[in-house]
Amino acid sequence: MKKQVLALAIAAVFLAACGKKEEPAPPPAAPVAAAPAAPAAPAGPVLDDEKVLNIYNWPDYIPEGMIASFEQEFGIKVNYNTFENNEALHAKLVAGNSGYDIVIPTAGFAKKQIDGGLYQAIDKSKIPNYANLDPEFMAKIAGVDAGNNHLVPWAWGFTTVGINKQKVEKALGGMAMPENAWDLVFNPEYSSKLKSCGIAYLDSPSEILPVALHYVGKPAYSEDPADFKLAGEMLAKVRKDVRLFSSTMIDDIASGKACAFIGWSGDINIAADRVKETGGKDEIVPLLPTGGGLVFIDTMAIPKDAKHVNNAHAFIDFYLRAANGALMANEMNYPTGNKAALADIKDEVKGNPTIFLGPEDTARLIATGGFSNDIASTLNDTYNAFKRGK
Repeated sequence: MKKQVLALAIAAVFLAACGKKEEPAPPPAAPVAAAPAAPAAPAGPVLDDEKVLNIYNWPDYIPEGMIASFEQEFGIKVNYNTFENNEALHAKLVAGNSGYDIVIPTAGFAKKQIDGGLYQAIDKSKIPNYANLDPEFMAKIAGVDAGNNHLVPWAWGFTTVGINKQKVEKALGGMAMPENAWDLVFNPEYSSKLKSCGIAYLDSPSEILPVALHYVGKPAYSEDPADFKLAGEMLAKVRKDVRLFSSTMIDDIASGKACAFIGWSGDINIAADRVKETGGKDEIVPLLPTGGGLVFIDTMAIPKDAKHVNNAHAFIDFYLRAANGALMANEMNYPTGNKAALADIKDEVKGNPTIFLGPEDTARLIATGGFSNDIASTLNDTYNAFKRGK
């Protein structure tokens, strides 16, 4: 500014010396206001010094590329391993020093893990996207996790009967489908006919016994050993007709190892998609039994001995983004408790009545629950006796 005034003064003197009419000097330019300071960038999540995250999840249960996207954005290396059933996860947690920072238990099964102090509380202040969750949905989880302090939803669905429609119709001959789809796998009148094309059960006591108990008219999560005796007697009658107990249900269904199966709704739909992708003509269909499917809600939890707790919270918040909730539903065929994600879920997924159930089928679902440690040995003994055929 001083240089500008001096230059104008010199020019005025020069013009006067030349005998020319003196022009008034222009007024000094107004000082330019300083630009407002840019707002500070929002602080990112607090991360652990060691940029590592160890996750333990079910097989075939995460959209392709999601882990890579998280790693790229946060600079965290994810070690991702899978387990076959809730029982395997529980054994790992009880043994201690699991090495995992996030595990994915089913809410009902997680109740005894919470009661046993195997999980640490979630710090919701580190999860801004927690606000995307549906409060009504969270109220369902609160039945096993008071205050929603330990469990954050991953996905949900229901355990049900699925069929290869063409093979089942052929095996039944002229016999009509039962009104209650559970008869296909629990009633010898039907299972004996389907034996020829194969029946598969999920290899998990906590999946099979609740639906078996419900089928014989007892509480799905009974604590009475006498009820388990009745369920075991029913299962024994169809044991000879069961071809396999599966921990890889998607592959077993898609490859045609069974024509009727007790499986998870989303897995059955994934298997159906794989059959179509390979040019198969058979229709794989998850049924909606009049006797009800068994609700499951799979959740994220942080083990008590987790070493990378901040990284775990960062991943949970990442997963709860609306876009990631929609991606999970669109690719994995499981509904979500992420209310903000609904607008981005494909119409063909939202319109599939075996993914997003209508009110009538929802009302028939067997509510999520869990077994206490007191009945655990009875549960396992009943299942193992059935599986061995004794």
